[in-house]
Amino acid sequence: MSNPISINVEQGCVLLINKPLTWTSFDVVNKLRYILLRNLHKFKEIKEGEKRKLKVGHAGTLDPLATGLLIVCIGKETKNIDQYMATEKEYTGSFYLGATRPSFDNETEVDQTYPTGHITTELIHQTTQQFLGDMMQLPPVYSAIKKDGVRLYESARAGIEVELTPRPVTIKTFEITKIEMPIVEFRVVCSKGTYIRSLAYDFGKALNSGAYLNSLCRTRSGNYFLSDALSLEEALALIENQPDLQ
Repeated sequence: MSNPISINVEQGCVLLINKPLTWTSFDVVNKLRYILLRNLHKFKEIKEGEKRKLKVGHAGTLDPLATGLLIVCIGKETKNIDQYMATEKEYTGSFYLGATRPSFDNETEVDQTYPTGHITTELIHQTTQQFLGDMMQLPPVYSAIKKDGVRLYESARAGIEVELTPRPVTIKTFEITKIEMPIVEFRVVCSKGTYIRSLAYDFGKALNSGAYLNSLCRTRSGNYFLSDALSLEEALALIENQPDLQ
């Protein structure tokens, strides 16, 4: 973390968090809210029976198996969540070629395997060009998008089939940074709402094979960078040790 942070709940503020693996984005928000409220009670006189409320939210969900930059808005800054969410995103990660999973990542078991003998380094690099620019993308069935008031992953886990609707996305950069079959590492710069899990699945199909997302890290959101983020432990310690939290 390059710049010291002062947390002012009354005025509103932003925390940049490096989301831990297996934690949901909501887990991080709930943990921060709990610690903030607990420490606010230390420095504010709270009337007996009074429950102090505190708005805390994140600007863009990261899947449990993804890590990286999570923008957490506190207090009045939660009003600006949509602005943070609308910004361009950057990700690094890896695909596994030659197999698919229902969730398009490691959350579920492999459901089908595919040949990869025909896949060359040249073909991998050439195929990335098909995914540059504006396009319509189908979200994964295991996603937090709501359909008729129910999140898609809830329907998927219950075995209920849901008709998916393509969504417009833009991929500005899609480059392969390392190939060590069956693992292919990448960097992607894209618009809000782009599912890298769907990109993995579609990339596998375009290679006449299969693929799923093996790892993912969000490195940038707009003008905010992962290099400036705190680990969750650092953020909690910052809150605990700030004597003038208000």
